[in-house]
Amino acid sequence: MFSSVLFDLDGTLLDTLDDLANSCNRSLASMGFPTHEREAYRYFVGDGLGMLMSRALPAPHRDDPATVERGQVAFREDYSRNWNVATRLYQGMTELLDELTDRKLRLAVLSNKPHEFTAACCNHYLHQWPFEIVMGQTQDFPRKPHPAAALEVARRMHERPEKFLYVGDTATDMQTAVSAGMYPVGALWGFRTRKELEDAGARTVIDHPMELLKLLENRVSPA
Repeated sequence: MFSSVLFDLDGTLLDTLDDLANSCNRSLASMGFPTHEREAYRYFVGDGLGMLMSRALPAPHRDDPATVERGQVAFREDYSRNWNVATRLYQGMTELLDELTDRKLRLAVLSNKPHEFTAACCNHYLHQWPFEIVMGQTQDFPRKPHPAAALEVARRMHERPEKFLYVGDTATDMQTAVSAGMYPVGALWGFRTRKELEDAGARTVIDHPMELLKLLENRVSPA
């Protein structure tokens, strides 16, 4: 039986797309670059701030480290003031987290979002649930899909990786789960498609947060 659930943050627990897109667009505009439609950010986000800025910049500039760094500085300044303007929990997530807590499932968060913003979002939106570990991107571990940070979460919780359900909405998350030896669950309410999730190794794909309970009740064998 599974004992723990490791969640991605953006596109899984929280719908952060509007705040991410708006901060990035304001940063681009401040640098004199064109902006993007909200939907484009579904494919820009998920792999860390550096990749977000690289993908959002115009082609001649996205491979220039100095420009990417300048974009990151601008984004951090803007997002630090605007990370909770439109961000919200996904529908059904409150009920899921309540039920997981009642069932004594252990909870953790692992994100490629910079750690300070990951912590701020979790403290603000998720404080009522007992998340044991909250990890965003730092210099201590390579970003997902490298499994090191996921394995560090398991180590700190003194739990075997195969006892974790890993819930995420991108190929990056599914690849992380597979590499770490966790059970990959794709979240279709997030930013990406069923095909992407399944191609990346999702063993189960769910349409609504509460469907995770069915997975637990069906006693799916750990990966």
